[in-house]
Amino acid sequence: MHTYTPAAPLATFRLAFGLLVLASVVRFWAKGWIAELYLKPKFFFSYYGFEWVKPLGPLTYGLFAVCGLCALLVALGWGYRWAAGGLFLSFTYIELMDKSTYLNHYYFVSLVALLLIVLPAGGYFSVDAHRHPARWHDRVPRWTVDALRLLLGIVYFYAGLAKLNSDWLLEAMPLRIWLPAKNDLPLVGFLFNYPWVAYAFSWFGAFYDLTVPFFLLNRLTRPYAYAAVVVFHVLTAVLFPIGMFPYVMIVAALIFFPAAAHERALQWLRRLLRLPIFAPRAPAPLVYGRATRRLLLLGLGGFFLVQMGLPFRYLLYPNELFWTEEGYRFSWRVMLMEKMGQVQFKVVDGATGQIRMVNNDDHLSILQEKMLATQPDMMVQFAHYLRDYYARQGVHCPQVYADAYVTLNGRLGKAYIDPTVDLAQEADTWRPKPWILPFDDAISGL
Repeated sequence: MHTYTPAAPLATFRLAFGLLVLASVVRFWAKGWIAELYLKPKFFFSYYGFEWVKPLGPLTYGLFAVCGLCALLVALGWGYRWAAGGLFLSFTYIELMDKSTYLNHYYFVSLVALLLIVLPAGGYFSVDAHRHPARWHDRVPRWTVDALRLLLGIVYFYAGLAKLNSDWLLEAMPLRIWLPAKNDLPLVGFLFNYPWVAYAFSWFGAFYDLTVPFFLLNRLTRPYAYAAVVVFHVLTAVLFPIGMFPYVMIVAALIFFPAAAHERALQWLRRLLRLPIFAPRAPAPLVYGRATRRLLLLGLGGFFLVQMGLPFRYLLYPNELFWTEEGYRFSWRVMLMEKMGQVQFKVVDGATGQIRMVNNDDHLSILQEKMLATQPDMMVQFAHYLRDYYARQGVHCPQVYADAYVTLNGRLGKAYIDPTVDLAQEADTWRPKPWILPFDDAISGL
């Protein structure tokens, strides 16, 4: 608790993380995804309890601009606390605007931004330290660095636990489906046609996720473990369209290296950019008062208890997790399923019995429609939207039914939800959804 360590690892993490988030915002904007995902759709899928979070119309561009600016200020360490708070609020608001855009690395970015608000990452190699020397410190409590290592370790280890299931280990699913689609890659593509390659990737992926945090912590194995991190994530970036996540993890894993390596990197950056020292010469450790230290440690303890417990909430649900996806999000289950579906909604006039078939394209983006077809909570939300929409069109007491068929990890498609249930009358809650039809198969494991 009273052990100190150089502040350089926090500074390099802050700098790299801020620049990566800024690059992500610029990339998102440049590809036109702001308009495509947050302006064109007529309906957005809210998270439970956050129904009030909605896109802001044309002001959504301003929200992304604020997020990018805060990311840049975090990287520079300029107005650091306010910038970190702004980054957390703006990025998390963007993440919460539409459930169909959920990705694990968005969740990870929000968690890191939240941690950075309380971690003293802005007092070294920063504009704040240069402008206000009294805020400069070259040493910080060790737990401030260990908090980031622990979060990264949770991400990897829980991703490994999620892979300990029969589909992944015994059937090499879904990699046995995905890899042959990449057989046109130069030099190695032909290998992806062989089933044994999918099995090798599956088993190595599980071993890698379960062990890499521990190998990164060990001085002797750290260089080899980080080389594995780079190779693993570059390979996933080449094979799968998962955006910035591989690069975020490659950069984040640098936090496991000793402070001397981070200091050398900062010194190199100073010389390259001809930067000022950004600090006075005298040593200045950051010392928290007893009450502040206890409050921070208590808050971090609660934060990590939630992170370690939340992925196991699926145990509260009676049915197969991959089928129902009840408790699936926010649990570091990365690329475990090839799940495709089709869903056709019909609206019945409660007074006349007249049936209207719904064209989902009239209301949803391509991404929304794809996500809707396999996620029951989104089906309920869309049914509520259709009920209100058709009520405004003059339909009396609209009833909304859905025919949905889903295929999971190469299995034959089968009926997904009870087509006789009026989804307009069902509530979107955390309770199990009895109208999801049985899976009638077994995926054993964690």
